[in-house]
Amino acid sequence: MKQKQPERKSTNPKTRRNRQIVGIILLTTVLLFFGLVVFRFFYITVSGQVDGVNLAAKTRRIYTQETVLKAKRGTIYASNGDVIAEDSSVYTIFAVINHRNVDLKGKPLYVTNVDKTAQVLSQYLSLSADQIKNYLQPTSKKINQVEFGPAGKNIDLATKNKIADAKLPGIFFRAQPARLYPNGTFASHVIGIAQLKDPSKEETDQNGQLTGVMGIEKQFNAMLTGVNGRQQVQTDLYGYELPQSKVITKKAKDGDNMTLTIDSRLQNNLETLMQGVQDKYQPLGMNAILMNAKTGAILAASQRPTFDASTKKGMAAMWRDTLVEDAYEPGSVMKVLSMAAVVDSGHYNPNATYQSGAVTLDGSTIRDWNYSGWGTIPFNQVLPRSSNVGMVHLEELMGKATWQKYLNRFHMGEKTGISLPGEVSGSYQFKQAVDQANTSFGQAINVTAMQMMQAFSAVANGGKMMQPQIVSRVTNPNTGKTKKYRPHQVGTPITAATAANVLDQMRTVVNNKEIGTGMAYQIPGVDLAVKTGTAQIADPKGGGYLTGNNNYLFSVVGMAPASNPQYILYITMKQPQKMTAPAETILASIFKPLMTRVISYGKTGSAATTDTVSMPDVTNQSTAEAKAALANVGLNPAIIGSGTKVVQQLPRTGTKLLSGQRAVLLTNGAALMPNVTGWSKNDILKLAEITGIHVSFTGSGYAIAQSVAANSVITTASTVTVTLKPR
Repeated sequence: MKQKQPERKSTNPKTRRNRQIVGIILLTTVLLFFGLVVFRFFYITVSGQVDGVNLAAKTRRIYTQETVLKAKRGTIYASNGDVIAEDSSVYTIFAVINHRNVDLKGKPLYVTNVDKTAQVLSQYLSLSADQIKNYLQPTSKKINQVEFGPAGKNIDLATKNKIADAKLPGIFFRAQPARLYPNGTFASHVIGIAQLKDPSKEETDQNGQLTGVMGIEKQFNAMLTGVNGRQQVQTDLYGYELPQSKVITKKAKDGDNMTLTIDSRLQNNLETLMQGVQDKYQPLGMNAILMNAKTGAILAASQRPTFDASTKKGMAAMWRDTLVEDAYEPGSVMKVLSMAAVVDSGHYNPNATYQSGAVTLDGSTIRDWNYSGWGTIPFNQVLPRSSNVGMVHLEELMGKATWQKYLNRFHMGEKTGISLPGEVSGSYQFKQAVDQANTSFGQAINVTAMQMMQAFSAVANGGKMMQPQIVSRVTNPNTGKTKKYRPHQVGTPITAATAANVLDQMRTVVNNKEIGTGMAYQIPGVDLAVKTGTAQIADPKGGGYLTGNNNYLFSVVGMAPASNPQYILYITMKQPQKMTAPAETILASIFKPLMTRVISYGKTGSAATTDTVSMPDVTNQSTAEAKAALANVGLNPAIIGSGTKVVQQLPRTGTKLLSGQRAVLLTNGAALMPNVTGWSKNDILKLAEITGIHVSFTGSGYAIAQSVAANSVITTASTVTVTLKPR
């Protein structure tokens, strides 16, 4: 019998309704999600942005390669065309030591032979082979590359090339922008230095710009600094330029070039003379300035302590430019100005007399340097004998108001406005009669060396006071426009007759054996006007002045020729620690040779000239044609090589040069070493650049000897040592 199946019960209506609701919710959610997705795609398509990011711009960045076009910082030149400061590069050496570094062909990009690498590098870095091995074999195996500390930084191009020629696997270099100062110790505080804006990023900042932090480099930083450009090109994922891609270029704008009034020949001579005194007598400080009396142009200027701008050695000893940033009591050289005021105001009677030795004012006794004095003497002996007492009497004759009027006329207590940073104004005390009297012989008044030069110019220049000038012209290399800095007269504090009178008195200082204090500065055949000075130095602990034979600021100012001064030379020396000779003998060892040299320049008209010519393009010309072309513009050719055709030239076409400057021409024949006797250091550096030889120098000045004989064949592997000596 067939069994009857149980009857299926129908679904609960409530359950069915719940399922329908859930289904509707799911469907609605799915529809909303897809709706949002569609809307999102639509929004992206229309706006081209995601979360505020422009997709098109981001894509362009991914497929655009941008290169910085480095702007060149302006070059600084001496008045005779020698380079003082120019852009360069230095290098940091590093070694890759991780063995996973190989190129696409499997060639090692890491150090493969530690012993050989250490041995070669020890020849060029100030590290021993064992020290280098320690760098190349660190304890951690995870290190990818290593550097070599300070010894591996700031490597010059010549050293970098020598190391690169050894072809050591795993040894690489990183270039850094740098400033080259080829003359080393050369008006270092005046020229200053330029360095990366953020020295902490020095090792990675290859596109950073240099910033002047001292001297001319700082004062004219905005002019010298260029503006980097850029170049954009479209690339594929692998960095290759896409065909027919548009290259966008914004050219770099190079910084302005500057020409100073400094003559490099005179400057090098001054540096050599001052260093000789520094080494022998060890003064705590020295300043020296040589100026054109007619224009105010500074022809040479230096200080001690100083530093070598190319190595920065010695910079820690003195950061200030003491020529403009240090104020001091000048001592008896101030009598040149006070005597000028007395004569100009009509209070000078040369034949009237006074009792020398001592005078009392406001209860204070002022004495001559010769305590016993010289008895009763005429006022025309005040300047030659450098009598403090006589000058006090003359100041009293003028009176407070008149003397202060002349101090203001000479711009005492005011900045000169020279184009150097950090200049101070100086000051003087004038409340009491004793203070007023003290200022007349250089105490109770603080001045800068540059202030004194400005005031001295009135005496040397017929009463016309000239502002000291350090910059001659600025040239924009992008536009070719040149701004010239003209001589600037800042006043006429005295008449021409007064100036002539004071010069005659200064002649007596150096020529009169009986009463003159400046006999040590005589130069045979030269008409000189001189004034010496010996200023007391205030005790830093208070309570008056220092005592002792060497605790003075010794000084001398000279003007030549006295009949119509063209040059003013002012030298100060503070507290020589080894005073084994009289102060005037020490200062004369700088004064006499430098003044002799500048006067000889003046006779030939070669000092501080600013007439320039443009370097012609003589490349591909015959040597005969090139010589003729250079002769036509007044340049001196130096032919390098045995060929008959010029293939390279330095300076480059269009470079502004001074007439008579040397141009180096490389021919198509074998390169032959020229006879460089008489060449400047800058000319020899041109030779090194155009031939690729390695040059080292001993001494300073001009070439007198060379290690490779003239007419010897030279190559990029050649090393030449050149001995320099001041003329």
